[in-house]
Parts: sequence; C-alpha cells; structure tokens
Amino acid sequence: MTKQQLMKKGRQIAVKALKIGIGSCIAILLAEFCGLQNSVSAGTIALLTILSTRWDTFRLAYTRIISFFVTVLVCYLAFHLGSGWVQYGIAVIVIVIFCDVVGWSNNLSVNAVIGAHFFTSNDFSISFIWNEFCLLLFGIGVAIVLSLFTDNKGSKRAIVHHMHYVEKQMKVILGELAGYLSHQEMDHSVWDDVANLEEEIKGFIEEACKYRDNAVGGKRPEHYSDYFEMRLQQIAILRSLHQELKRIRSMTEQGKKAAEYLLFMRDRVDDVHSLDDQYQKLHSMLEEMKLEPLPKTRDEFESRAILYHVLLDLEDYILIKMRFVSELTEEEHREIFVRS
Repeated sequence: MTKQQLMKKGRQIAVKALKIGIGSCIAILLAEFCGLQNSVSAGTIALLTILSTRWDTFRLAYTRIISFFVTVLVCYLAFHLGSGWVQYGIAVIVIVIFCDVVGWSNNLSVNAVIGAHFFTSNDFSISFIWNEFCLLLFGIGVAIVLSLFTDNKGSKRAIVHHMHYVEKQMKVILGELAGYLSHQEMDHSVWDDVANLEEEIKGFIEEACKYRDNAVGGKRPEHYSDYFEMRLQQIAILRSLHQELKRIRSMTEQGKKAAEYLLFMRDRVDDVHSLDDQYQKLHSMLEEMKLEPLPKTRDEFESRAILYHVLLDLEDYILIKMRFVSELTEEEHREIFVRS
C-alpha cells in the first residue's frame, strides 16, 4: 500500500469508528430518555447495524425487523417448554437455522441479545415485547440516519481520478507490449505492471460499488462499477498475451505491424469515438495477413500463427469496450467519457 492509500484507509476507519461511537451513544440516550429497559442494547444494535453503505444499512434494517418477530415467536415457544438456559439454547439453535436458511446470518447477534432479554426477565408480556421492539427501532433508526451522512461527491471525484489513472496505466502497458513485441530491452517486467493494475482495478470496483450503494433517489449509478469491470476484462486479455508473446521466436514484418497497431491503440485508450476505426484497422491487418506469401521456415510459421491469435485477442479487447459503450445511456456516456 502507498502512503496515500494508507492515509485514505485510515480516514475511512476513523469516520466509521466515529459514526459507530456517536450512533451507539445517541441510541442509548434515546432509550434511556424513553425509560426503556436494557437501554444499552439499543447502542449495541446501532453498532451492529451501521454498515459502509446506505443500501446495505437499509436492507439490514428491514431484515432486522422481520427477524425480530421470528425471534419473539421462537423464544415464546421455547420458553413454554420449560424455564432455564437449555430453552434459550434451543431457541438460539432454531434462530441460527432460520437465519442461515434465509441468508440473514448478520442478524444472529441482535436476535441472540433480544432472546437473552426475554429469558433473563422471564417476561413475554405485550409491554416487554414493545420495550424490545423500541430498542430495535432506536438502534436501526440511528444507524439509518447516520448512513445518510456520506461524502458521495468526494467519492465521485475519487472515482473519476481512478478512471484517469487506469487509462494512463493502460497506455503505458500497451506501449510496453509494443516494445516487448519488437524485442526492445525493458528495464522492468511489463507483466508486473499488468498484474499490479489488475489488483488496483479490483479495489476501484469496490469503491465504485460503495458509491453506487450510497446513492439516493432514482436509478443507482451502476455505470462506474461497470466501467472498471470493463477495464478489468481488457487487462485480463492483455495478461493472457504473456504466454503467447513469449513463444514468438522471430520478428516478422507482421510482428512490426502488430507492434505499430498496439501503439495505435495506446493513443486511443481514452477515446470512445475511434472504436470503429480501431476495429476496421484490425480487420484490415487480419485480411492482409491471409493474402501474404506463406512463411518459409517453421519458426516463421509459428510466429505468424501466434501473431494472428494475438490480433484475435485484441479484437476481443476492442469488442469488450464497444459492448460497454453500446449499453450506456446518453447521460452515463457523458459522465464516463466527458470528464474534466
């Protein structure tokens, strides 16, 4: 991790810790103000409900409410099998099975706390059930309110910066691949650059997904995460060229043309209007290769076959971006490709 990445990670941790601390205190204060029993549990519920995105928090709050009533029913039935902690254990087993089956395992801790309250008090009256429900409402209510305080504008600026960065690095990599294909001496491994960028893009996808899940109102912005997914697919294709290019034993005229085409692509990484030109130029090269005289040696034959396969991979590289662009709305197109 770079120093900048460590500082960013530190800020994210600090903000999350601050939200959890403040949210827990507010939930407890509200519960105490209303005279609820087990008021500290409202803070615990808030702590366990504050997640990194708004949509995750909303979804979790919804499942908490439903699982609360299931927990009350299960505890009530288990309690009437007899009193004691054995019955609590039976209730927990049933709740665990239920949560796992419906995919709500992240509700287990809150349900266990609420169940413990029932078995500790031996009280299943309407007033006590209401007390526990209010604890839940205060906890998830505070979590929802705090989830609204997110710096989505800052996140969007970071995403745009990441997009510029990825395009810059892809230009570097395409230039290095052209040099590698021309058997130029390299001061470092282009394949290390490919692997590093691949890992960085995976992190950018996570950030784009968080931005998407923190958006409010209207359609959620999927296009940023889709953009990085598109770039990740393109990088995977460039990575797959490694073994192919290593097998080229002789530099042919076709190899020089392929290197020139990589430089042509490099200059158009951030250009969306030249995709058709890139595609047509590539197909012209493929057709020219078919018309050229047959290779005279085995090495020439193998090298030309590998180059032909490389060009087909580059066709996939272009088609991935063409498909992505074709699925964008006009507004999404502007946000992705018309950047300052």
